[in-house]
Amino acid sequence: MNNASLPAPKQKDKIIIEDPQARKRRMKKYLTAYAIISPWLIGFLAFIVGPMLASLYLSFTSYDLLSGAEWIGVQNYVQLFTNDPRFINAIKVTLVFVMLSVPLKLAFALFLAFLFNTGRKGSSIFTTVYYIPSIIGGSVAIAVVWRRMFGSDGAINAFLERFGVEPVSWVMHPDHALSVLILLIIWQFGSPMIIFLAGLRQIPSDLYEAASVDGAGALRQFTHITIPMLTPVIFFNLVMQTIGSFMTFTQVYLITEGGPMERTNLIAVYIYRTAFEFLKMGYASAMAWVVLLIIAVITLLLFLSAKYWVHYEAEGGR
Repeated sequence: MNNASLPAPKQKDKIIIEDPQARKRRMKKYLTAYAIISPWLIGFLAFIVGPMLASLYLSFTSYDLLSGAEWIGVQNYVQLFTNDPRFINAIKVTLVFVMLSVPLKLAFALFLAFLFNTGRKGSSIFTTVYYIPSIIGGSVAIAVVWRRMFGSDGAINAFLERFGVEPVSWVMHPDHALSVLILLIIWQFGSPMIIFLAGLRQIPSDLYEAASVDGAGALRQFTHITIPMLTPVIFFNLVMQTIGSFMTFTQVYLITEGGPMERTNLIAVYIYRTAFEFLKMGYASAMAWVVLLIIAVITLLLFLSAKYWVHYEAEGGR
C-alpha cells in the first residue's frame, strides 16, 4: 500500500493555559489605560457628541428656548434654501472670506518660516515674538484694539493722513470691512508658521547640496525641492486653517457685528444671532448642520486632490 495516499494525521490542537498572574497584569494595564483616557472620553461624550446629537434633533423642530420643542420635520432645511436670502448671503461671504484669508495667511506664514530657517543669530527669538499674535489674536481685547485702530479716528487713518489720504471708516465701509477682518486673520499666522518651520527643518540638506552642484539657483531649489518636500505640511495647514476659518466668530462679532450691509455677516455670526438674539434655536441648529456638511465636502475635496499635488517621500514621490 502506498503511504503517500494516506491522509496526514491531524495535529492535536494545543490548549494554552494562561498564567492567572499574567492575565491579571494585562487586565490591570487595560484598566489603567482606560482610566487615563476616561477624562477625555467623558468630556468628548458629554460636551461634543451629546450637544451634536441634541442639535441634530433640534434642527427638525421649532424651538425658541422659552417653550418646548415642536417637531416640524425638514421644514427648517427647506426654508434655508428657499426662503432665507440672508443665509445664502452669509454662505457666500464666508466662502469669500475663507478663499482669501487662508491662502494669504499660509503664504505669509511660509515666507516668514523660510526667513527664520536660515539659522541666523536671533531667529529663535523672532520666531517666539512672531508667534504671539496667534495666542492673543482671537481674544476680545485684540478685537477691540483692532476696531479702534481701523476706526475713522484710529491710528491707521492718523498715519495715512500724513501722506494726504482722506480718513476712511474702515470697519464701517461696505467695501473695506471684510478686508480688515481678513487682515486680522492673516496677522494670526503664528501656528502655521511654526508648523512650516518644523517641516523646513526636516528637508535633507543633501538635496540642496546636490542641486547646487548641478547649478540650481535659490529660486529653482525653492520650487523644485522646498515646495515639493513641504507639500504634506502645506496640505495639513490648508485643511486645518480652512476648517478654522469657517468657525471665525469673535473677531467679526466684536469688530463689525456682521455689518455694514451684512458684508461681513459670516455664517458663524448669523447662526449665533439666529439662536440667541432671534431665539430660533431649531432653525440655527439646521444652519449649523448645513455648514458642517459644507465643511465636510470641502475637506473631502481637499483630500481627493491631495494625490495630485502632495508629495510623500515614503511612497516614492507620490
